[in-house]
Amino acid sequence: MTALTDVTDAEDLAVDAVSVELAGTRLVHEVHLKAAAGQVVGLVGPNGSGKSTLLRCVYRVLRPAGGAVRLDGDDLHALTARQAARRVAALTQEHSVGFDFTVAEVVAMGRLPHRRGMGGPTDEDRRRCTEALHRVRAGHLAERGFLSLSGGERQRVLIARALVQEPRLLVLDEPTNHLDIAHQLEVLALAREAGPTVLTALHDLNLAAGHCDLLYVLRAGRIVASGTPHEVLRPALLAEVFGVRATPVRHPDTGALQLLFDRLP
Repeated sequence: MTALTDVTDAEDLAVDAVSVELAGTRLVHEVHLKAAAGQVVGLVGPNGSGKSTLLRCVYRVLRPAGGAVRLDGDDLHALTARQAARRVAALTQEHSVGFDFTVAEVVAMGRLPHRRGMGGPTDEDRRRCTEALHRVRAGHLAERGFLSLSGGERQRVLIARALVQEPRLLVLDEPTNHLDIAHQLEVLALAREAGPTVLTALHDLNLAAGHCDLLYVLRAGRIVASGTPHEVLRPALLAEVFGVRATPVRHPDTGALQLLFDRLP
């Protein structure tokens, strides 16, 4: 993936005492979370901890049962769909394309919030879409049908679509799913280079440690720890929350925190 030439403005995110309910069951309980403009903030926790549910509330698929999600002080759920789409983009785990659009057409959908009236794509729209595809090393796929792609190729195309939306907040739900190791290492770096505030759910704690400024640990819908990766990813907490024995080590070149895992005795 290549470096970005256009950098998006970022905005502060505040999740204020947000609770989420589905079918009468409360899945997220009064979560407080902050991400300063331009930060990459990670949500980590075991399966079923509420990460995806909370993210769905942030990108407006679900409404909070209590509390509010604010971007630069504005209640996101009080914005029109168009207003929100100009400020928030999401890469979700559940994505489907009903018809076999070309890759170029799928990426161009990210420009829809910026078009006026019923007008078609402009030369600037096309330039941004082409550049985004090259950023994710998918330029050669532009004329391919989206449904013919592998899981990893689809993921890279959807990342490009999110980037051309020029969001102030980029929400990523397990963005490294289906990606090979090289692209796993690059995708969060690419999101940071693009400039928006990033809120991402991650299963891979080593990716979280290497790419996130702050981490929030969810368990049973509640925040149980928050802070920098060094503050949060401690053996005692990982044993309690994830049920694993973790040994922290330092990367020999960068000094970044890395974790070795084993089953608890």
